[in-house]
Amino acid sequence: MRPSGLEPGDAQLAAETMQEQLTALLDLSMTLKHVHWNVVGPGFLAVHEMLDDHVEKVRMMADVLAERVATLGHVPNGLAGHVSGQRHRGDYALGRATVEAHLGALDLLYSDVIQSHREAAVITEEPDPVTNDIFIGQSADLEQLQWFVRAHIENTSGLVPSAEESNELEAAAVAVMSDPLS
Repeated sequence: MRPSGLEPGDAQLAAETMQEQLTALLDLSMTLKHVHWNVVGPGFLAVHEMLDDHVEKVRMMADVLAERVATLGHVPNGLAGHVSGQRHRGDYALGRATVEAHLGALDLLYSDVIQSHREAAVITEEPDPVTNDIFIGQSADLEQLQWFVRAHIENTSGLVPSAEESNELEAAAVAVMSDPLS
């Protein structure tokens, strides 16, 4: 089964692209929950509660993608083994860590997911405008969630010192060492 007007090859491309992003969102939701359990220090409660909201929103985004994959006649896969085997990055690098450290690392993770969502939007623009629209809307939602993270670690000039780092541990270290009042 596929929506009328969508060629089988286009449905296949859209489904494969959505499955990749479904995997990224499920991985992100699990990482957010991990951080929720392991964040410590000043600001703990605000971040702990904020992350519950992020987990819920990211899981809803994953559900939208999974249901669209099914609508296109394909089988969405959200099983833990599949997610673990198909994700594009290793395990999240931080365990128990401070608010600043986790948020610096999460900022980097959000950047990666947003970038891959934007790439997925480009891939699906021509063959499936409906899927493209989903990616565009979710990209905006992910950017807002990243903004909430960044609001905790940016300085008064609006700069996020950890934003230029290339891995989670470096981003966490820079976020911890930066002075938010500078």
